[in-house]
Amino acid sequence: MTAPHTAPLVDIAGLHKTYALGGNLPFSPQQRVYAVNGVSLTIRAGESLGVVGESGCGKSTLARLVMALESPDSGGVRFAGRDLHALPPAELRHARRDFQMVFQDPYGSLDPRLKVERIVAEPLDVLESLSRAERRARVAETLATVGLRGTDMEKYPHEFSGGQRQRIAIARALITRPKLIVADEAVSALDVSVQAQVLNLLAALQRDHGITYLFISHNLAVIDHLCSHVAVMYLGRIVEQGETGTVFARPAHPYTRALLAALPRPVPPAPGTARRRSLLQGNPPVQTALPPGCALATRCAHADDHCRGVTPELRSMADGRHVACHKAETVISAA
Repeated sequence: MTAPHTAPLVDIAGLHKTYALGGNLPFSPQQRVYAVNGVSLTIRAGESLGVVGESGCGKSTLARLVMALESPDSGGVRFAGRDLHALPPAELRHARRDFQMVFQDPYGSLDPRLKVERIVAEPLDVLESLSRAERRARVAETLATVGLRGTDMEKYPHEFSGGQRQRIAIARALITRPKLIVADEAVSALDVSVQAQVLNLLAALQRDHGITYLFISHNLAVIDHLCSHVAVMYLGRIVEQGETGTVFARPAHPYTRALLAALPRPVPPAPGTARRRSLLQGNPPVQTALPPGCALATRCAHADDHCRGVTPELRSMADGRHVACHKAETVISAA
């Protein structure tokens, strides 16, 4: 679903986040992990933006910053025009009715001691004053929205399958009728057939209720199925972003191209066919000491001295995407 050209629902500007690491020896200098390095993104109402990249690239940190579960070192997140990290605690608590999160683990994210009614209704505790009957009616309505029965509210999490548990988690996120849902690897712990069911549910909820998604995943096929737009992260930076079909059809950044090339083939190569070689060589730099220039330069076949000395900034291309690569035109022609 492509949103109309209106003011963005979410405006992420220049986010930086580092974490301190203790030294291994007494009085040794403290190191810092550069988790998110100057990320700027916009998400319009009704849009679905996928953020992809390998483990450790900063995707989940970005999700927590957008949810205001952590504070950035610098930069900001504006939701519906308000800077979330500048809001007083009471106003932030009230604002959370409009943005909710679905976590990765459908087993660990639900309290096994609570019945489904209590789990799903939990976000209402600090957001609305409803009678007992009104709360039960809201829970039953929301469970029906995600394909569960009203009688399921009397059960405990252990009585459900993994896919059903994730539907309960989605119901908990929907109970406040939010404008934005942040899903952090929300289907990665599920079987493939169950993943498809949950993804189809998310797509239907967007179609019927206009929900906006920020979907964090390392699975490019999931992003291709659900998201109209995609942003590719590498070592805490956005290296390419644009419409999913455009980016995945002809990647403009070597890292995006390498991610797509690493996808499993549905049909094994014929006997005697040369094995597919990785497009990147070596390992990523350590995140406590990022090199000058392009962080991918030590692994990229297209890199030259300019790449190794000058950090590429996101620049607009003719097809509407943005890419942080000095050699983007060469990469596209080689795809």
